[in-house]
Amino acid sequence: MIKTVASVSLPVDEVLTIKKRRIQPEGKTKGMKRISIVTGIHGDELEGQYVCYELGKRIEAEFDKLTGIVDIYPAMNPLGIDSITRGIPAFDLDMNRLFPGNKEGNMTEYLASGIMKDVSGSDLVVDIHASNIYLTEIPQIRINELHEKELVPFAKKSNVDFVWVHGASTVLESTFAYSLNSTGTPCLVVEMGVGMRITKSYGDQMVDGIFSLMKELGIWSGKAPKVRKPIISKDYMDVSYLNATTGGLFIPQVNHWVELNEGDVIGEIVNPLTGEVLETVTSPVDGILFTIRDYPIVDEGSLVGRLLRKEVYSK
Repeated sequence: MIKTVASVSLPVDEVLTIKKRRIQPEGKTKGMKRISIVTGIHGDELEGQYVCYELGKRIEAEFDKLTGIVDIYPAMNPLGIDSITRGIPAFDLDMNRLFPGNKEGNMTEYLASGIMKDVSGSDLVVDIHASNIYLTEIPQIRINELHEKELVPFAKKSNVDFVWVHGASTVLESTFAYSLNSTGTPCLVVEMGVGMRITKSYGDQMVDGIFSLMKELGIWSGKAPKVRKPIISKDYMDVSYLNATTGGLFIPQVNHWVELNEGDVIGEIVNPLTGEVLETVTSPVDGILFTIRDYPIVDEGSLVGRLLRKEVYSK
């Protein structure tokens, strides 16, 4: 069932419509649990598009095992997706800075308000994001420490590799997830892959995690996939950031999500004109590389990677 979440008129007799797909058992659904899968808030983040497709396909294949409601929102920012733009085109606005919105406000605030109204009340929301075009991220969940108690148990069953609990001061109150969590609707924020691309293996991993969550909520009676045990970080000191000290072309020499020792070479920043190596990027600590530069051109200060310190996952 395809339903309209919010709709507004655009210039030249056009209409912007945000839609969702609702999958539910036939007959009465009153009292059933509901999970909402949300993606496309940023138009250049497409990893969640595949998740929406694959999730719907797998549910339909075993529809008789569905015992609750699954709402799939593949394109919260359809104009951004159509134009490959992170924010809302023409308005130069980041949609994830507009929540909870205002139904009496301008067009963008009205849309955000409509989305909040429709999604609120879900037993769990999974808000799927990708990284930007510059960095590749392993599948991870980021949680505001204010909502750690409620969300970490869900995160452990979501089949991600890493759960990153952030300090409250680093989370903007105008985000979709913060607005939902602060009003009683639990929302997990997933970051995975890279901007403008689809990483099928990450998408399949996330779909398995969603089925695990559905099983936990009583929305799925079928067999739940076995999920991996994530590494959980609760201290900003657990993460080491790697920034370029010079501009140039970054050539990685290790794979993503590998364990490194202090001093191991991660990559080189080179000058393609002169052929010289400008910087050798090495690991400052023993740890796992969970973020790596995907776009090769770097400037001084550009982020080229993040490492999770070994003492966190070796406890």
